[in-house]
Amino acid sequence: MKLKVEVMSKEIIKPLSPTPDKLRHYQLSFLDQVSPPVYNPLILFYPMTKCNIQADKVKIMNNLKQSMSKALTYYYPLAGRIKDNLFVDCNDEGIPFLEAQVNCNLSDVLENPVPSELNKLVPFELDDAEELPLGIQFNVFNCGGITIGLCISHKIADALSFFTFVNTWAAIARGESHIVSPEFVSAKLFPPKTMLGYEPRTGISKEGSVTERFLFSASKIKEIQAKYTNKTASTGDEKGPSRIEALSAFLWSRFVATTKAKSSPDSSLYTIIHAVNLRPRIDPPLPEHSFGNLYRIAMTIPSMKPEEDCSSNLVNQMRCSIRKVDTKFVRQLQNGESHFDFIKDKAERFTRGEMVSFNFTSLCRFPLYKADFGWGKPVWVGSVSLTFKNLVVFMDSISGDGIEAWISLQEEDMATFERDEVLLAYAVYPKMNAC
Repeated sequence: MKLKVEVMSKEIIKPLSPTPDKLRHYQLSFLDQVSPPVYNPLILFYPMTKCNIQADKVKIMNNLKQSMSKALTYYYPLAGRIKDNLFVDCNDEGIPFLEAQVNCNLSDVLENPVPSELNKLVPFELDDAEELPLGIQFNVFNCGGITIGLCISHKIADALSFFTFVNTWAAIARGESHIVSPEFVSAKLFPPKTMLGYEPRTGISKEGSVTERFLFSASKIKEIQAKYTNKTASTGDEKGPSRIEALSAFLWSRFVATTKAKSSPDSSLYTIIHAVNLRPRIDPPLPEHSFGNLYRIAMTIPSMKPEEDCSSNLVNQMRCSIRKVDTKFVRQLQNGESHFDFIKDKAERFTRGEMVSFNFTSLCRFPLYKADFGWGKPVWVGSVSLTFKNLVVFMDSISGDGIEAWISLQEEDMATFERDEVLLAYAVYPKMNAC
């Protein structure tokens, strides 16, 4: 359905305490520098059942603003301004906090979430990440239900940093006294580099791309896992495919099957890319509350030869690629130069059309559903229409045992992909209830 969203007010929230002068210059790391200049979105959905909607709204908003002000004293770079892909001027200028009215009930959205319409519930255009690190939009529905739409710049934080910040904000809002401070160590571990010859916007595709949400129930995921279990075991790896491994292999196979007619396998290199959390792979491992872009990619190049059944060992190929992102890889990454040459080459080949990358990011098992601001946990956590083509974002379903796949493709590719009968034999679209 079409959403009518009207912004009613805008306020700048500043840290409760000024940032000390010695912390005013927050250095971006090498991994921050090569991250794309886009916003990562998140929308938290909460039903409200109390009668006095207006009074509750004012009380909730005041609490959110006050707790955000306190949270920004811990996460002080978020209240600054990003400068020249080099550093954050932690000047306490603050973040925008928007209040918006949505002319429908929360249940109307939950019954049929349309990714492109959900963009109206977040404060920024996703491809417009320049100086502002963070923005909040507080949306009130006719029924009294609310959503909190957030955008955080990928230049400063990865997904786990994002969720850790949101849950810290929520803990402050509900009155928790023990708050774990973030660790800002990324620039020390991965010193910044000169970025000559690299365009971090490679792959950003606002025009001509579309995002659709596909939901896989626990039973369907098990069926997909079974498709690859014997093939995994046949290669000597006794561990069967995980949910993410199986879904990655399945969705990639359907992407190739529905798009290969327009792209010759002889002229294009098909690759599978997974985002990998580096925190447990650093020696010694970093805690989850380490802030920054502490992730890297694992690339798999499956065989595209017609005479070979590439699915027979695809899971093992992906698993092998991800395992290579280990402590040795991290040590090489800290040097930076060889990896920088690798990503420059990848970006150039992508731009020339020599490489067709299918990208996966899994947010499953991340603390998406823990954001209790004092009125309960969200009934659903969603995303929006994304800015990268050939991107799959996995998120836990509200039930906890299913997986939502938010898939962004070029329009012409999505037109064939979303009609694929093999895909639709496993994807389902259950309705959710709220308000």
